[in-house]
Amino acid sequence: MTFSRNTYLEIDLAKIKNNLKTIINNYPTYKYYFGVVKANCYGLDNESLAVTKTIIDAGCNYLAVATLEEAIAIRKEFKSIPILVLGHINKEHIKEAIAYNITITIHSEDCLEEILAQNLHGLKAHIKINTGMNRLGINKNLKSLYDKCINNNINVEGIFTHIYNASNETDYNKQIAVFEKLLKEIDISKVPIIHISASEALTNYKKPEEANGCRLGIIMYGFSEKIELESPVKLISEVVQIHNLKKGEVVGYNGIFKAEEDTKIGVIPVGYADGIIRKNTGRYVYINNKKYKIVGNVCMDMLFVEIDEEVHLYDKVEVLKDNKHIKETANHLETIPYEILCQIGGRVPRIYKNN
Repeated sequence: MTFSRNTYLEIDLAKIKNNLKTIINNYPTYKYYFGVVKANCYGLDNESLAVTKTIIDAGCNYLAVATLEEAIAIRKEFKSIPILVLGHINKEHIKEAIAYNITITIHSEDCLEEILAQNLHGLKAHIKINTGMNRLGINKNLKSLYDKCINNNINVEGIFTHIYNASNETDYNKQIAVFEKLLKEIDISKVPIIHISASEALTNYKKPEEANGCRLGIIMYGFSEKIELESPVKLISEVVQIHNLKKGEVVGYNGIFKAEEDTKIGVIPVGYADGIIRKNTGRYVYINNKKYKIVGNVCMDMLFVEIDEEVHLYDKVEVLKDNKHIKETANHLETIPYEILCQIGGRVPRIYKNN
């Protein structure tokens, strides 16, 4: 496949599948493996749902998304796999969740009362407990909310929480203690799924006794400090023009890069509209496995790289080479790999290897 602009995101589906098999083999005692496929699988999926399909094929037996719209798009392609919406759904759209066999999150008394006022039937839900993150979730009266659900024919399929600081064992243990205390208010043997850990908590701590589900997010794409996984993602472009600057000449908007000596500059057709924001100036790309520095202001559609005689017109450029490079980029931008992946623009084609 060719494009008018040879800039694309390459995703190796075999590596994602291998990663999932490794994860499940390392943590085999869970019954439910949630594939967290929100935000188009952190920016990797497109309308083909190739990544989502790979995640299902590799062993995830439940999916989780952020919005009802995401869930419905997946449901239209995958008729039977359970799908949980982790986020809030406005009361006007609860009927759609039932119609598409989507499981919702009940995260507050107000949320439940809005549902009950509609006298709906056939609703499936997970109850979210707030154990310290103070985002969504109840932090008291689990029994009261749970009983209301059961007495009004809401099928409570699961109860869960979210760890806000999986790298800190003290914080983690505090959250687990809050969760376990609330769970004691009800007979959890009647709740099919209890899930706590996401990617980092899964690898940092032993499985909580009550838990039979875990949520797999960025770990599926090889980001883990604890187990060896593969890097499935590359952002690729190419050199489309080479300039031979004389000493004193400038590059790009505002001329922030001025050649201190005669300098070769490669122009690469990728920019901040594609997710390579202006703060990327100063970091490196790879051409022929060698590092080259981004200079000048990154433009909306192009950027500039200081090159040497080894670089030629139409050489391939790895703007993001692998997970190590993505983490280095995230550090340079004072952010996290999640954001690097999610901000890759929609006009960048997703190309799937080993599909």
